[in-house]
Formats: sequence, structure tokens, C-alpha cells
Amino acid sequence: MPIAFFLAAAASAAIDPNEILVTASLEPIEVRDAAVSATIIDQTRIDALGTPLVTDLLRLAPGVSVSTSGSRGTLAAIRIRGAESRHSLLFIDGIAFNDPAASNAPRFEQLDSDSIGRIEIVTGPQSALWGSEALGGVIALSSPDPLISGTRVSASGELGSERFRRASSTLSMGSDSSGLTSSVSWMKDRGIDILGGGRGDKDGFENFTASLKAVTRPGSDGELGLAARYVRADSEFDGTDPVTFLRADTADASRTTTGAIRAWARLGLSDDSPWSFETSGQYLHSENRNRDGATPLNQSSGDRFLIDAQLVRRITFGDTRHMLIVKGEREDEDYSTRDQQYFGATDKNVSRARTSVVGEWRADWGALLSTDAAIRQDDFNRFKDATTWRANAVVHISGPLSFHAGYGEGIAQPSFIDLYGFFPGNFVGNPNLKPERSKGYEAGIRWDGKIFGAGVTAFSNRLSDEIVSVFDPATFLSSTTNASGKSRRRGIEVKADVQPIAGLRISANYTYLDAQEQKVGGGVRLKEVQRPKHSANIVLDYISGPLTLGGSVAYVGKRGDTDFDIVDPVTFMSPRVTLKSYALADARVAYALTRGLEAFVRVENAFDQKYQDVVGYATPGRTIYAGFRIRAGD
Repeated sequence: MPIAFFLAAAASAAIDPNEILVTASLEPIEVRDAAVSATIIDQTRIDALGTPLVTDLLRLAPGVSVSTSGSRGTLAAIRIRGAESRHSLLFIDGIAFNDPAASNAPRFEQLDSDSIGRIEIVTGPQSALWGSEALGGVIALSSPDPLISGTRVSASGELGSERFRRASSTLSMGSDSSGLTSSVSWMKDRGIDILGGGRGDKDGFENFTASLKAVTRPGSDGELGLAARYVRADSEFDGTDPVTFLRADTADASRTTTGAIRAWARLGLSDDSPWSFETSGQYLHSENRNRDGATPLNQSSGDRFLIDAQLVRRITFGDTRHMLIVKGEREDEDYSTRDQQYFGATDKNVSRARTSVVGEWRADWGALLSTDAAIRQDDFNRFKDATTWRANAVVHISGPLSFHAGYGEGIAQPSFIDLYGFFPGNFVGNPNLKPERSKGYEAGIRWDGKIFGAGVTAFSNRLSDEIVSVFDPATFLSSTTNASGKSRRRGIEVKADVQPIAGLRISANYTYLDAQEQKVGGGVRLKEVQRPKHSANIVLDYISGPLTLGGSVAYVGKRGDTDFDIVDPVTFMSPRVTLKSYALADARVAYALTRGLEAFVRVENAFDQKYQDVVGYATPGRTIYAGFRIRAGD
């Protein structure tokens, strides 16, 4: 799709230029003043699309690609601008949700959308602000805002293809000074035979999520808050044969439980307050239990405890405004494994800690220029310390027209599995690993007016010290090492939004990505797998009286993958294959039968595309769903 199409189609901004970005800075910032690329998916669009999982919403954002290893609930990789899935830092209500028991990667496939009121995606290296894992970007999910006056109750139920069942309920009650939002959701899917032959067993999925967010403002300039979330997910999948190590129709299954809580206190809520101070503490516990049918295989668990404190000083000199921010963090993580299949040979109990200091200076130099600079020092007790930088600027050329440019650095610490291994006699760790590092540049031009919105951004990122797997043919042992080469990810993102009539919003975006990896310094560069060179999305939501419409088309271009079922007996290398392009079309139609009762019909993969995100694993065809939603309250 040509760039001119998107620019010509834009007639209004789906993102309000005065809307607030939470993760573009240590302090919230208006979209028009942000010097980074960001996408916001609001409550209206989430409700209109009605998709059950957050992954289907994330794939609609520019610069984001999604790869699922089969049907709903199986492993999903979210790559931002070509970075690995473990290079995305996930926040839910301010809680860092990357799983310490699963290679520090977020479990995107377990995120339901019924408890989410807002999604924010900030692309590019953001470690100078947020630390490890923010190498590719940051994804922040938020519960519905509890500080809305009145009491509201909603419940919904849905049935669909492959015996899919879904139910959820939400309670919100509050005022301008205090409020509470709680939700419970459940879904279950019989699934499909993900090896695609249709002769094996179906691989199903079940998810239960509960969340709570409470905020109170006892004084005119203070706030106390509490957020908690619990997720239990059961997933069946086809793994590998234990003898041949080839893909097989197995009875593999896993159960993951994650519980997290965060509390915070803040003094100085107003943008005019000369001083602000905030402190918070959060705790996360996760467990992953794997089995073959009814036979337990192994389990891993992780704990993360983090405390932080942040001080803000606001200063005005003439027409210039300055914000100086200092933040300190302390994080402690524990990791343990237990197994039955190797009689306890993989059992481990290890821990690590990190202490960090961050400084950020934001400045508005009159109406023309806004700048933002940050530096962060991470002191690790298990591997080399890291310093990261970020510097950005926005030039407001004329009215809503602006130019933005920036530089940022990212790091990703080695996972516990990278450091200490897991499978005895097969995969051993490397305690001498260094954090992966990225340096990224971006520049773009955008129009952030109220009746027009469009933008073009070019980006380039370099990844060094990438943690890669290595295999020793003499000992038949696998391990990890830091690559000596530098991988390159560069591209262009184009996006536009149009509101041709009242109640209708249409968004479109296109991403060109050139992602190449270089494992050995000076060696050849290969195209990175599972990353489309071309991708595009069109999304709409429409509300008119009792009628609500939501729809999307996601185009994913050709991309490469590695077929590990084929191994060269001499080089021990597996061949590259090409996965076909596809277009996923989803739609939802809802109609309010009465003031509090809504009926809806939803379809996924309306074109019935036969596609694979990961070689060898099939994905669902066309599926149809129907249900009701009940609402009551103010």
C-alpha cells in the first residue's frame, strides 16, 4: 500500500493531541509534546472490536508483529520494530509483568481484553527510563479509570466456534476523589489440531483473570492507590517427540499462574506543583507447570519484588519550563525449578538483584521546541553493569505540524535460563553472559491537529551482544553466548486517521521493516525470521444510537522461518523456509435491544485464511461468535 494513500486518507486524529502518554516519560506527557512514536488504543475501540485477547489488538499497531504457535492461548511472540518478544517490557497498571520464570518474556497469549480499558505502545529503545527488557519498546495496559463518578455494573457472555465460551463482569464505583474498579473474566476454547493434519487431538485453552484497582485522594494534592491482578492459564499444545526431537502430536500441556500487587503514594498531583514525590512497591509471583497428559514433567517459579521512589522539581524561567526528575529503584528476583522427568537433576534455586538510578530533564523552550534527555545506571549483582542514555526533541513547526527526532539505548538482561541452563546433558547455561544492548535512532514528521492526523517515522536500531544459542557437535550440548556481530533493524512507519462522519473513526498504518541478524562480527547478514518486510492494518469503530460496529483487516507479508524438523547431518544447520502472506479480517456488530441489554455477533478470520505464523503449526480458520452484554448504573 503506497504511503500517499495513508496521507491522503487522513481527515482527523483518532489520538487527541492533548491525550496523555504515561510511558513516554517518567511523568505523564501530552501526545503533542512526546518526541517518541506511540500508539493508544482506547476503551471505545477495545469494546467495539470485542476481541478476547490483547494480542489481537496489539497486532493492529504500526511497528508491531505477532506470531502465534497455533491456536488461541499457545505461545505468542510480540515483536516491536523487529526486536525479540523478550525485548518488550510489559506494564499492567504500573506492574512490571515480564515473567521471571519464563526467560523474562511477557506472556502475551494470556492477556485478556475484558479487564483492560486502555493500551499504550511506545516503540524504540526505552531502557534509559524503564531499564531492562525495554529494548524494543514498552507496552502499558491499564484497567478502566476508577475516578469516574457513579456506579456501573456490566456483564457479558459469548459462545462460538470450537465450543468457545467466554464470560466477564466488571464493577466500577467512585467519585472525583476516590474509586474502585474490579473485573473477573473467563474463557475456554476447545482449540484445533495445531499440527494441521486434523487427525490429532485438539489443543485447547482456558483462562481466568481477576483484577482490582483502587485510588483515593484524601487531600487536594495527594493520592494513594492499589492495583492487583491474578491470571491462571491452561494451554494444550503439540511439542516434540522425546526421541527424535521432531514436531509431534503430543499431549503436552501447561498451567501458568501469575499474581501481582502494587501500592503507591503520591504527593503533588498538579502540573503546577513545584515539587512532586511518589513512592511505590510491587510484588509478582509466577509459576509454570508442564505435563505430558496427566504426567508431571517440570515446573518453574519466579518472584520479583521492586520498590522505587521518584522526586520531581518543576521550574519556570521566563517562557521556558523545566522538569527535573530523579528516580531510584531496587529490584530482587528469585527463580527455582523442579522436575520429575529427570528425577530432580534440573532443580535450581538462584537469585539476583538490581539497583538503579535514573535522571530525566524535560524542557519546553517556549512554543517552538520541547526536549527530553535521560540517563540511567543499572547496577547488577550477577553480570556487567549498564549505563543507558536517551535524548529526544520535538520542533513545533506551525500549529499542529511538528518534527520529532531522538536517540535511545536499550538493554535486556540475560534470563535465568540463559545463565544457568535447564535440561541436564542437553542445555547448559553461561554465567558469563553480558546484557544485550541496542542503540536506536528515529525521526519523523506528524500532524496532530483536532481535525487531521497523520505521521511518517523512519527508524534504525542496532543490536549488539545478542544472546544466541550455540551447539557443540562434539559434546551434543547446547548453550548460550553473546554474538560478536551486530544485528540491524530499520524501517518506515506511516499512520493516518480519519473521521468522515460523526461516530466513525478509521485508522490505517503501514510498516516497512528490514531486519537482519549478524551472529559473527564481519560475517554475513541474514534476514531475521518471523518478521514481515511489509505489514499494514485498517481499523474502524462506529457508534450510532443503538448500533456499534468494529472491524479490522491486518495484512502480514511474506517472512522467513527455520524448519527445525530438517537438520543437515554435516553442518547441523536447519534450512530457511518462506511463510506466505495473509490478511486477517475481524468484525463485530452490536445492537442495544434495550437501554441495558446489547446483543452482538462477531467473526474472526472472515476471509478463512490458511496461514502459519510459525512453520509447522496451523492456526484457526473462520470462526463465528455471538453473545449478550448487560449494563446497569450511571
